[in-house]
Amino acid sequence: MLEKTTSRKGKSAGEGDRGAGRVARNRLRIAWMYYVEGLTQNEIADKLGIGRVTVVRNINEALKQREVKIWIEGEIAECFELEVQLKKAFGLREAIVVPEPTSPANVTKAIGVAAGMYITDSLTDDMSIGVGWGATLYESLQTLTPRELENVQVVSLLGGIVQARRYNPSEFAWQFARIVGADCYLLAAPAVVDSPETKEALIERCGLRDVLRRAERIDMALLSVGTMAPDSTAFRFGFSSEEERTALIRLGAVGDLLYNFYDSAGTLVDHPINQRVMSIPLEQLRGVPLRVIASGGHEKVEPILGAIKLVNCNVLITNEATARELLLRRN
Repeated sequence: MLEKTTSRKGKSAGEGDRGAGRVARNRLRIAWMYYVEGLTQNEIADKLGIGRVTVVRNINEALKQREVKIWIEGEIAECFELEVQLKKAFGLREAIVVPEPTSPANVTKAIGVAAGMYITDSLTDDMSIGVGWGATLYESLQTLTPRELENVQVVSLLGGIVQARRYNPSEFAWQFARIVGADCYLLAAPAVVDSPETKEALIERCGLRDVLRRAERIDMALLSVGTMAPDSTAFRFGFSSEEERTALIRLGAVGDLLYNFYDSAGTLVDHPINQRVMSIPLEQLRGVPLRVIASGGHEKVEPILGAIKLVNCNVLITNEATARELLLRRN
């Protein structure tokens, strides 16, 4: 529903609202004809007297605006078999394997879409969800669906990033909470601070202790892992230098989870940056009932293996090729 806006020009603002309303209604009509009535794009164009390009543009915009959500039920045999093998190999409560995308660039989106579906199915009244960050989790918003639930809480497990937009931990937590109609609790601090002393001061003097206490009582932790590549999400925003990245690799770091860097054995490496991260202590995550990792791609195999051990992951959402590599390389 469009909110009424005020303007010094009065009438022109109202006309603008009505015009925007017509555009939205036409877009929804086109989406309905395509997804519900099953008409082809050419048939819609003929019936409405518009060009096919206009139809395609409106369908894409409806998806972008979250006015249409695509939900696929059923199992693909190969994926189901991999899920069974992953559960057995890693002692998982649940494994979800998505079909391999035709383009490697779509792996993140495919896993994120599956994560959103899993979360929607898992939500219940009085549930508290701790959320991480990253490109994969951002994609989960596409299929995260509002539910009529009571007393749901979302807790950001990591501080924010000032210059980031799309993958900002705080922004993601807020959007997640808005969609599911939950109360949102943020760690209102940078993701990484300059010293352990600053970290302690922020927690004790700036009201963050309450958020950390809430994080101790979460029912689900939704996480993704990062790599040690210079263009990975963890290094993209300038919280650590190239020298620090190189030093972390020398210490055996294979990836990060909530900006905490760990090795292939699932142990945090002994580097000062791990003492300056504004995140929930990772040892707490091992006590969370549902510990979900949603990640995939060839470059994520080693980080995922380490992260499974680090937080004792019991729900894994990944893609076919990554699942096969995880099974081949498990210890």
